[in-house]
Amino acid sequence: MSFSDRAALGAKRAVYSASQIARIAWFSAHYFAGRRRMGPITRPGETPAADESGPLDRDRLKQSFRELFRADWRDIKSGEYKLPLEARRAPSISRLMKRSRDYLIDTEKVARRKYANAHSEILRDELKDKYPRYYLQNFHFQTDGWLSAESADRYDMQVETLFTGAGAAMRRRALPFIRRAIAGRDPAGLHLLDIGCGAGGFLEQVLDNWPMMNATALDLSPAYLGKAQTTLSPFRNVNFVEAKAEQSGLGPASFDIISAVYLFHELPPTVRAALAREIARLLKRGGAFILVDTIQYGDEPGLDALLENFPRGFHEPYYDSYCRLDIAEHFAGAGLAQRAETIAFLTKATLFEKQ
Repeated sequence: MSFSDRAALGAKRAVYSASQIARIAWFSAHYFAGRRRMGPITRPGETPAADESGPLDRDRLKQSFRELFRADWRDIKSGEYKLPLEARRAPSISRLMKRSRDYLIDTEKVARRKYANAHSEILRDELKDKYPRYYLQNFHFQTDGWLSAESADRYDMQVETLFTGAGAAMRRRALPFIRRAIAGRDPAGLHLLDIGCGAGGFLEQVLDNWPMMNATALDLSPAYLGKAQTTLSPFRNVNFVEAKAEQSGLGPASFDIISAVYLFHELPPTVRAALAREIARLLKRGGAFILVDTIQYGDEPGLDALLENFPRGFHEPYYDSYCRLDIAEHFAGAGLAQRAETIAFLTKATLFEKQ
């Protein structure tokens, strides 16, 4: 490597490191401020539940956090994917302040719901015909559930704060699997579907690396889909679909690649099974499905206590059952064979192939 190449690589690493350190500091500060506002996991007068999994291994937690960013940088350095967007564009100070204020105000509302166990504020008669029952909940006790523009604007701040700035890096562990699925083909001839696209953050990372790929963003929330349209506005080859994940209405064998990010742990078991079949229906033979979701019991034994306590502190009614799910067997029943997986801090990325 020439001197100029080494200098360029060193500059890129400095930019990456500075951006990630700043993000970790910003979101960690909000995490601890939010925890103080939201209070303990248990409600007043409630006896803390006994942990089945033993104490949290805090040293392993810190180690896995560091390993995530080392793996992220290795893939950037090797050209697996680009220097991330958050390292390449300057943040808006006014936007940061607005998001900070909004997040901290909402933590107090979350705390009130948590202590009152008020997780069904959006279960209203006028919504029951449009949305399935499992969807009409205040997941995480968040304001408006998935059904308002304010919730969509707040989502990325909530996710990154929960993971103290590691959320985007964890999602990027799926990008090497997408490159593997492309397998040297022209991305302009391929079609990717992101199911439960949310505010569009993951799909933005995908299209930043493969801007010519044809993409479909699917979500059941019009508010979140609207936010995704704004996020993905620089890209012209994106189709937006408002539909149930398990009943997409899209044509069979329409996609080369399908992704689902932090979606399956929000679904009841019967809906998970239906969605696995729907993904298999939508994929072309030999196509790739990339699942990005929480780690499960046994993936990181020293961190099982976190998985056990997460649904106690947040309204996550299907989380524990997902953490106990045999993923390989679940998707094999739909004709999707597991090919690879990567553990990345508190997230697991798994690659499947349609048989």
